[in-house]
Amino acid sequence: MKRLPVLVAVASLLACSPGAKIPPAADAGWPEYGGDAGGMRYTAAEQITPENVHRLEVAWTLHTGDQAGERPPFKTTSAFQNTPTLHDGMLYVCTVFNRVLAVDPATGEERWSFDPGVDIHANYANQLTCRGVAHWESPGEGECARRVFLNTVDARLFAIDAKTGEACRDFGNEGEVVLEEGVGSIRWAGEYSLTSAPVIAGDLVIVGGAVGDNARVNAPSGVVRAFDVRTGALRWAWDLAPPVEAGAGGQRAEDSGYMLSTPNVWAPMSVDEARDLVFLPTGNPTPDYANGHREGLDYYGSSLVVLRASTGEIVWNFQTVHHDVWDLDVPAQPTLFPMRRRGSAIAAVAQPTKMGLVFMFDRETGEPLFEIEERPVPQRKEPGFVLSPTQPFPVKPEPLIRQTFDVDDAWGVTPWDTGVCRDRIESLAFEGAYTAPTKQGTLMVPGNSGGMNWGGIAVDPERQLLIANVMDIAWQVTLYERESFAAARAEAPELEHGPQEGTPYGMRREILLGPLGAPCVAPPWGFLAAIDLASGEIRWKVPIGTIQDFVAPFPVPWEMGTPVIGGPIVSASGLTFIGAAADNYLRAFDTATGELLWKGRVPAGPNATPMSYAIGGRQYIVIAAGGHGRFGTEVGDAVVAFALPEASP
Repeated sequence: MKRLPVLVAVASLLACSPGAKIPPAADAGWPEYGGDAGGMRYTAAEQITPENVHRLEVAWTLHTGDQAGERPPFKTTSAFQNTPTLHDGMLYVCTVFNRVLAVDPATGEERWSFDPGVDIHANYANQLTCRGVAHWESPGEGECARRVFLNTVDARLFAIDAKTGEACRDFGNEGEVVLEEGVGSIRWAGEYSLTSAPVIAGDLVIVGGAVGDNARVNAPSGVVRAFDVRTGALRWAWDLAPPVEAGAGGQRAEDSGYMLSTPNVWAPMSVDEARDLVFLPTGNPTPDYANGHREGLDYYGSSLVVLRASTGEIVWNFQTVHHDVWDLDVPAQPTLFPMRRRGSAIAAVAQPTKMGLVFMFDRETGEPLFEIEERPVPQRKEPGFVLSPTQPFPVKPEPLIRQTFDVDDAWGVTPWDTGVCRDRIESLAFEGAYTAPTKQGTLMVPGNSGGMNWGGIAVDPERQLLIANVMDIAWQVTLYERESFAAARAEAPELEHGPQEGTPYGMRREILLGPLGAPCVAPPWGFLAAIDLASGEIRWKVPIGTIQDFVAPFPVPWEMGTPVIGGPIVSASGLTFIGAAADNYLRAFDTATGELLWKGRVPAGPNATPMSYAIGGRQYIVIAAGGHGRFGTEVGDAVVAFALPEASP
């Protein structure tokens, strides 16, 4: 018996040796944007393990040919945020130009493409992007029995024949439904768009919408709509207007009656079809940084809202930020997972937020699974603002990013730029998290980019670990009186400005950077964190990313933790894969410990969430590597698949 550990060690060594035979993988798919309809981002494929992950190599690379041009101050007008899906043996990729490509999952060869013909030169409020598509099938129905659903940045919904790549002519008007109809006047092409994948619930395809944040009051409605998957007929619409007892709201669209300037649902949604539930992460009313005009419009803002999927009726809702004037909208897909407690399984939902907070609930009742407290927050405000005296904080897990900041925390690459950052921080208003925007200029910690963002979280249901990709950088928001806004914008045209027409204030926001271009807060600026679902405790935190391709134009191997945009996935074998960082690498971590086990070079910024599948006995890890214009990462048009070396014949 004493020889057993030796035998096990020898077997493990042989399994990791370069010539070791790799057992074939059982087929495993990735049929939804988040892996499954509940967005766990979990693959049952386990051919790739912590022991052999170092052997990963590029299996194939697809170049889409879609890459937008520059628009100063950004590197590009696009962001390749797509997570491909594998459905019925075919891989589907949605490009930055919203073209859908059907791709052989074993070779990366294109089988067909569908082009919705979006205007790639329009000024889309949320960039040229497409995070994913949705799938529906009804065997035996003949033509278009399998459909790919695409919603576009120019606000159209398409049904595409999964077999041929042709539009399904029986859906809407020759295959498309125009989603701008009924939402109110559109001031410019791109003010209203869709960037996240639609979701399927039974015979319904459900879509949200993204609205330009800081342009004006009476912006387009944030209505959520469900359409018949076969005909495109509208089946229900949820208008995010406040209930009568919560406020008067504002104006309504003349043709539909939907309330204007309501919160919208731009981030990915989730579906629990067995319970007939759809889970919606909501944004805040427009504009973001003024709220004296809202009259209750933010009742459903910055919330997790659960609807009856078949009817659109509200089941329950929880607001993560009250009277949001910080653009802290709920940015990520609600993640549905089984939580184990005291020997039984709870149907749970976790909602990550830009605040670096994770709220967890019983998905049927809305009952918190960890206590939530209302805590006092700063009340300093400009005239016309409405602030809540408290904000909700889960007792567990603790915040994943800083909630406070001091001038002594100022950071720079050298003593000189540290001093510049210190002076800048001293000039800003800040009394802790939820300090309201001011004309003086307000330090935003956490910032409006997160915390967590659209990349979402992943859950390993066997290890009962939640994996979160988190950014921790500070922002500055400055308000301007209406009469001085134009001059302020002219003084700094390279920064982001919002006129917020219809309110007393225009706004400017920017990342708090030192003169050398580095954030004024100490790294890590991006990291992975693991939360133990049983206890709510943080199991580990590790930085993600080097400055090799970001701040410094030369190789620097220090994993200091760069800003991050994109999400993680987890595997049954105990691996976490993530791109997201500001360098050109896909990484693999040990899910249990957070140890970095491997990283593979990709052609451009991997600012998307990867996916995984197994087909033909081989497991693949796939990432869109095309960069992100506003993030400043390297631009490209690649989709890269990694796999273990093929077995010798």
